[in-house]
Amino acid sequence: MLKLAGRGMAGLALALLVTIAFGGLMSAASQPPLRGHMIDVGGRSLHMVCAGPEAGRPVVVLEAGAFGLSADWGAVQAGLAAHRIRSCAYDRAGLGRSDPGPRPRDGLAVVGDFERMLAASGEPGPYIYVGHSMAGLYARLFAGRNPDKVAGLVLIDAATPEAAELEAARRWIGGFATISRVAGWGASAGLFKPVSPWMGDRIGLPPEAARDKRRAFASGIHNRWAADEVGQWMAASRQAAELPGYDPAWPVAVVTAGPVAGREAWKAVQTAPARASRHPYIAHVAGAGHATLLGGDHADEIVKAVLFVRDAAQAMDKGKASSREDDDSGA
Repeated sequence: MLKLAGRGMAGLALALLVTIAFGGLMSAASQPPLRGHMIDVGGRSLHMVCAGPEAGRPVVVLEAGAFGLSADWGAVQAGLAAHRIRSCAYDRAGLGRSDPGPRPRDGLAVVGDFERMLAASGEPGPYIYVGHSMAGLYARLFAGRNPDKVAGLVLIDAATPEAAELEAARRWIGGFATISRVAGWGASAGLFKPVSPWMGDRIGLPPEAARDKRRAFASGIHNRWAADEVGQWMAASRQAAELPGYDPAWPVAVVTAGPVAGREAWKAVQTAPARASRHPYIAHVAGAGHATLLGGDHADEIVKAVLFVRDAAQAMDKGKASSREDDDSGA
């Protein structure tokens, strides 16, 4: 019996080693072409992917959620480009194609990188900032630090700094951080590569973006750095909460996944930024999940929100220009 058990354990160990080796070989062999371009942010580079006409204004900047990257926005960028809207998504430090950055990967580190990348990109502001999930924290930080660079915001099933004050949310964040560390270990061991063709894209992305998403799903480096970000969720929440809330004059759109019924309290937290705006837009996409909200089946809902914010921001600009003309003629 002991011999049989020993042989069984040896067989399992051999299978695990074969799986890890197979995953490593597949990872080394699969290096798809680079979409977009690399931008130097001071001795290291971040990967940015832009779509739509260069003359499209205002530029929409897209920030992915936890474990996300530029590829997450493939369907949304295609939809925005169809409306001749310029959009740029990117990979945070250590994620996707981007070089690692200094630790800790808290909100200040992430937003500092984002600011340097935008400055070096040549993409002019002010911007419509679109953030998914955990990026709701980075949205508050970016807007608080750069109010002159914000034309409006779109928050996609996003967290808020205030959510971290809820006991249930704190428990969820702690559990997610633990799972994230395990995911980093598993991907580093090569365990995710064999299943990435089936599990790597849970969003529903166009082919090229799906390819990049599956590659990141299997990457140990990507998963470890993403886990570092999740481990700093509470720190990023505190950093964001220390800054002023959104200017009520900014158009703010909130798009959430899933029905309202049974989730009223959480939906109220998510929609609070829009309800505080003078130009609010709120949409609950009942048939969408947290990830699939970004995919081909529901990307139009995000495009609608961006169009609303763009039109509101442009109307405000026209109003300001008209007021200045009236003042000049009165003088």
